[in-house]
Amino acid sequence: MDLQELSIKLADHQTEGTGFESFLISGDNDVLQVIVEGFDELPIFVTVTDEQMLCISYLFNENELKDGVSDELNSTLLKLNVPMPLSSFAIIEDKYSIFGSLSVNSSFDDIAHELVTLADNAIDALEAIEEFLK
Repeated sequence: MDLQELSIKLADHQTEGTGFESFLISGDNDVLQVIVEGFDELPIFVTVTDEQMLCISYLFNENELKDGVSDELNSTLLKLNVPMPLSSFAIIEDKYSIFGSLSVNSSFDDIAHELVTLADNAIDALEAIEEFLK
């Protein structure tokens, strides 16, 4: 499914009682910015390659960490990776992020479910690591 088609489908869809807004960002590699209703502060950025659909939400910048806690935070995030369904953590440039990936052959319902799950996991992750933030 291409990003334009996904954006159109999301506009008229609700899953798990939640709606979506999305905005296509055109460029060398198009990106779909998705806002899951109720999670406005953590948009999800969706890209598609030949093999996968990648969904990323940026949690915070490195400069938002308290001094001297990055090693302990990274250890905590690694421990959270397993119990966090459909999501993993990464550092992209200077931003901590949470992401999930799907097959390009995933159904629309699976994609919508991943978006809601990722948004929910992003909030849960921030709550779990808030002691590390300024």
